[in-house]
Amino acid sequence: MTAGAIDCDIHPGVPGIRTLLPYMNDHWQDAFVSRGADDFDLASYPTAAPITCRDDWRPTQGKPGTDFTLLQSQALDAFGTRFAICNPLYGGAVAVSESMGAAICSAINDWMRDQWLSRDPRLRASIVVPAQAPHLAVEEIERLAGDHRFVQILLPAAAELLYGKSYYWPIWQTAVKHGLPVGIHAGSMFRYAPTSNGWPSHYLHDYVSQSQVFEDQLLSLVTEGIFVRFPELRIVLLESGVTWLPGFLWRHRKTWRGVRAEVPWVDRPPPDIIRDHVRLTMQPFDAPPDPQVVAEMCDMIGSDDMLLFATDYPHWQFDATDAVPIGFPPDLLRKAMFDNPMSAYPRLKETVA
Repeated sequence: MTAGAIDCDIHPGVPGIRTLLPYMNDHWQDAFVSRGADDFDLASYPTAAPITCRDDWRPTQGKPGTDFTLLQSQALDAFGTRFAICNPLYGGAVAVSESMGAAICSAINDWMRDQWLSRDPRLRASIVVPAQAPHLAVEEIERLAGDHRFVQILLPAAAELLYGKSYYWPIWQTAVKHGLPVGIHAGSMFRYAPTSNGWPSHYLHDYVSQSQVFEDQLLSLVTEGIFVRFPELRIVLLESGVTWLPGFLWRHRKTWRGVRAEVPWVDRPPPDIIRDHVRLTMQPFDAPPDPQVVAEMCDMIGSDDMLLFATDYPHWQFDATDAVPIGFPPDLLRKAMFDNPMSAYPRLKETVA
């Protein structure tokens, strides 16, 4: 069913800081080793949590997603994947030190290029950048933009500021310059609580609250006029869920009608702007196992262009090869697997050509 699809979100696992040390300069190698920080675990997902990896995908040793051969067989061969975009989730954005964060991100990118992209022509990757330092993020984008196997820029959903703020404009400008979409992935820099009432007690609460973080960032990008200032910018929401979107679009439009005098640059309904500039990966879909509900949710989004196929490997979002929700419209599925990713990621077109 998914043969030849483009998987827009898979997660090769970084074994640890020691794996990244060869890709750091002498200063940072010495800094991590001398401080005893070379065995820190900066993985974004709790390694042993069930949602982090399906039982049948979990390696006999090592962290989920770190075995290249298993990733090939489980994430690429099993689904007949044509291309898969690697989004390594590791702690570069967590470091309070801007220079340390930049060093970790650069090492991840070089490790990804040498140990993954060079070993399978089906793999593509995102450029991991230090969100805590936009000027350093721009330097990293410029450093790697010439390698067209990097097809996207990767940022965490919960950052230090809302992404519509001018602080982040250099990243958007550089993304447009190189024709790169920006992927905003579920995850946090842990500067602020994920809820407006403080820190949750459990991982469950943190995970579920991520959809609200995506709503906040999307509101910021639209109401601050980012898509007016950068009309060629494309945003991909990764692992955001999907079923929150129809209600959000309705409420955003309703409220804009009443207070649009405050944001005169938002000169057309926000849902129209979002449908033009924003895409979402399909895992997790977050719908009950009811074909009618799934079909209705797809219809209420109001666009056949927004959804992108993804397995979210190795995270546990579905069983067996059921990466597509039951009831997903067949015509829309073809667009989500092939056409929409090709449109969202211009560099994939170059490869096909």
